Amino acid sequence: MATNDSLHDASTRRTGIKVIIVGAGFGGLTAAIECHRQGHDVEIYEAFPELKVLGDIISFGPNAGRIFRRWSDGKITDRLRPLSIDLTKHGFHIHKWTGELVTIQKTPPQNPDTPVFNGHRGELHEVVFNYARDELGIPIHLGYRIKQYFEDTDKAGIIFEDGTRAIGDVVVGADGVRSKARELVLGYFDKPKSSGYAVFRAWFPNTDMIKDPRTKHFCDQGDTFQGWIGPDVHFLFSTIKNGSDCCWVLTHKDDADIEESWSFPGKLEDVFKVIDGYDPICRAIVEKTPPSSLVDWKLVYRDPLPRWISDKGRIALLGDSAHPFLPTSAQGATQSMEDGVVLAVCLKRAGKQNIPAATWAYQDLRYERVKAVQKTGETTRDMWHKADWDKVSKDPKNWIFSFDAEGNAEEKFEDIAKPHL
Repeated sequence: MATNDSLHDASTRRTGIKVIIVGAGFGGLTAAIECHRQGHDVEIYEAFPELKVLGDIISFGPNAGRIFRRWSDGKITDRLRPLSIDLTKHGFHIHKWTGELVTIQKTPPQNPDTPVFNGHRGELHEVVFNYARDELGIPIHLGYRIKQYFEDTDKAGIIFEDGTRAIGDVVVGADGVRSKARELVLGYFDKPKSSGYAVFRAWFPNTDMIKDPRTKHFCDQGDTFQGWIGPDVHFLFSTIKNGSDCCWVLTHKDDADIEESWSFPGKLEDVFKVIDGYDPICRAIVEKTPPSSLVDWKLVYRDPLPRWISDKGRIALLGDSAHPFLPTSAQGATQSMEDGVVLAVCLKRAGKQNIPAATWAYQDLRYERVKAVQKTGETTRDMWHKADWDKVSKDPKNWIFSFDAEGNAEEKFEDIAKPHL
């Protein structure tokens, strides 16, 4: 059942714990909102100088929907819903690369307590950002670039490029795989390794799609989801917001030698080479893509880190800073949200005098689950690219989707934290 945040805040005793969060992505924002709910004082520092509606498709499973639903008694999910795809009438149509329809995965009716959201990253992010800043009053400082993280036995902080600093009881590094907190926590620079894959991705209005009789029917059907799966390649296409917007992603083999996952402007001719021999409708869709909307996202991989917590227990990694995901997991943002929920609960339960116990308990509660979910990015990709069509038609992820991060943390905190207290 959804929790009314105004009642939660009114009845929550302030803990006196000052939490500094670096990064205002979904993980950082969720950590801030949940810290606010649990009675902590929290501020966010973000390097970007202004909020921009950037990106393309992002997915939040039911385990994220449960978190969203608890915010403001469901008002946030009400705002996210019209921005998200609704496949209850259409489902997911899965084809072989040649065009043969293999199966239609039906989409179950939405559970109001654990809704699913798939929409434009920037549009969904704007809803959460505005909720944190404007309705909850969480200070979000934009344009602050971090030079250094530091800690001692009773506090932690960050130093900005201009030499000023911010200090709190705990600092959360939620600023991605390039976070300077990673090196402090690990004691060394962990070098990424190639995943052997890249993703072309695009989001654009339906203007040219509806002019072509080969593609018009997708938009006419409203929200749709199609997939074409072949050896070492899969092409996913959606119409969204009642067919007004279109987006697609194409995951393929790539041997580019780069040092980090990064996005470059894409070239349509490179996409056509990858889908050569595919169902002609795939090329018809790609042809409608404005060149300026195409991104070539090179993927590298990082092994699970051995630890997320600094030596003195005052700096914690969260989200991609701790565990970057391959996009085929469709759980990267959701797992960063679960991190934020669990960390906020652990800080409340441990109290201001036991911050290191809280952060180590957070790691212990999250580590094995995240490691297992992380692996699904590879297994899902491989299942599709080496397609066993019986497996493709099944959904094996209930252990991921049914998880209640807050309830689990409340239930298990005492036993998990005992060795650290």
